[in-house]
Amino acid sequence: MIREIIVVEGRDDTVAIRRAVEAETIETGGSAINEDILQRIALAQKRRGVIIFTDPDHAGERIRKIISARVPGCKHAFLTQEEATRKADIGVENASREAIVKALGNVRTEMEQDAGQQPEVTMEDLMATGLLVHPQAAARRLEMGKLLGIGYCNGKQFYKRCRMFRIGREEFAKAYGQMTAALREDGDQL
Repeated sequence: MIREIIVVEGRDDTVAIRRAVEAETIETGGSAINEDILQRIALAQKRRGVIIFTDPDHAGERIRKIISARVPGCKHAFLTQEEATRKADIGVENASREAIVKALGNVRTEMEQDAGQQPEVTMEDLMATGLLVHPQAAARRLEMGKLLGIGYCNGKQFYKRCRMFRIGREEFAKAYGQMTAALREDGDQL
């Protein structure tokens, strides 16, 4: 049994989660998340902890941001779009049991930056590795997001996630090395 309560978007997501693991969920009812739901999530965070597990799409990211802004210290589970897609439909409900278990096994915890603490991964690091201002920056962020387990997002959000999840230089460099090795192996020019 997972101790934390998993926040999902809808009933089909709850069914998929329960098919994969023993856990309780809170359903946001889609992207129209209301004050009642936010209060339930805050109470769940206070009493048992919360894992936000939304769809890897724009609406899921919007829900994740709303909850994170209101309920600090949440944990996050991420699926790739490939893992969550069936017949052009993207959602947690489409993921395999194995993908859900893997995502929940790689949960990341939000951590606020300590006052005066410099982030380990900088914007300069993102630029130097081609994750920003590069013709293939979006594709590179997609691959790095998979390797780091932080999902896909735009450049500014990627930097924020690196800070929020305290991705260290060593972890970042290892993932970058894996990405570039895989690309060389495949002959891709990301």
